[in-house]
Amino acid sequence: MGYPKDFLESRAKIKHGQYAIIPPEGRVINVIPGFEGFEMTILASPKLGASFVQYVGKADPGAKTGLYGGDGIETFVYVIDGEGELTVKVEDEKYTLTQGGYVFSPEDKGMIMENNSNDSVRIMLYKQKYIPVEGHKAKIVVGNTNEIEEQIYDDMENVFLKDLLPTDLGFDVNFHILSFEPDGCHPFVETHVQEHGAYLLEGQGMYNLGEDWIQVKAEDYIWFGPFTQQGVYATGRKRLSYIYSKDFNRDPVL
Repeated sequence: MGYPKDFLESRAKIKHGQYAIIPPEGRVINVIPGFEGFEMTILASPKLGASFVQYVGKADPGAKTGLYGGDGIETFVYVIDGEGELTVKVEDEKYTLTQGGYVFSPEDKGMIMENNSNDSVRIMLYKQKYIPVEGHKAKIVVGNTNEIEEQIYDDMENVFLKDLLPTDLGFDVNFHILSFEPDGCHPFVETHVQEHGAYLLEGQGMYNLGEDWIQVKAEDYIWFGPFTQQGVYATGRKRLSYIYSKDFNRDPVL
């Protein structure tokens, strides 16, 4: 990479326990035991204040992992882009993912990932401890966001939502893709107990995080802590879209 051409500077903004914006510039590759042929960056973890761990990275041809998740840890993988294919094995079933594909694995199963194709893929990866509810259980979910119909969000004709997982009590987490046309915005500034991890897929916007308004754009990662005020205006000429996690369906533990 060599020396910089100007001052050392960054758009990253970190407020532990409140929020974080981590742009692609300045990210480092982390060594993850059991991951061979992957270049992974840890974006969020309990060290930041998050209750989950989230990564972004690349799986080159021949990449493979050991068992990821299980034993109380639920996992989710999403293919951001790339010409290759990611094979995800959950127990005895194998699923082949291309761009937009995803797999959710419950806490008692885990997943093994391999790239047996000739090209790379970029992935978003997520894990968290599962909170059980008696009489309910999560299940394996496989899909592709390109095949999910958009729903109008909160009666606004220029904001759209895709739900990736079921909403029954077996699930304590969901993933969504939220999209705003260039003149779209949230209907109000949200303040809630849920936290989010969001990866911006396209476009740009002005995001309200706590008491700050911050410009964000495609490839930025945002972590939203519980009860952090949040809302966005889409800016620029393109649609703003991001995939994000949400914890739900559970009563807080005292």
